[in-house]
Amino acid sequence: MKTVVVLSDTHGHRAAIEKLFPLFAENDYVIHLGDGNRDMAQAYAAFPGKTFVCRGNCDFSAPYARDEWEIEVEGVKIFACHGHAYGVKTDLAGLRAETVRRGARAALFGHTHIACDEEAGGVLLFNPGCAGLYTSAPSYGYLVVNGDKITATVVPLL
Repeated sequence: MKTVVVLSDTHGHRAAIEKLFPLFAENDYVIHLGDGNRDMAQAYAAFPGKTFVCRGNCDFSAPYARDEWEIEVEGVKIFACHGHAYGVKTDLAGLRAETVRRGARAALFGHTHIACDEEAGGVLLFNPGCAGLYTSAPSYGYLVVNGDKITATVVPLL
């Protein structure tokens, strides 16, 4: 069993990352889905082998960030991206199709600032919501991967 902390759209709100930092140490993976990739500099420096950072549409470059990641956890392939390139504010069909094309079982995405946990045709589509200030209900995500089963939870960031 492996655990993953997933966050997105911090937009410079480093207080959220500081609050979650102890969880980063305790969990197996940390994934930031963009729009605040530079906010993750300290986390990446502390946990480089388990921290994956995406570039969002509001991000500048950071040497540790990529547009997209394919991460294998417990033999399960997970596709991670910000989501803007797949039109996630309109619908999730493009993201789902790309996830299937890559042979992944789950897609993690941000961009909308709205949490989403849905299954579509055997693919988990998960958005942890917004961990920054551009929401009335800040949140992050927590994944448990146990064998081929993925359990996703949206957690309020109080």
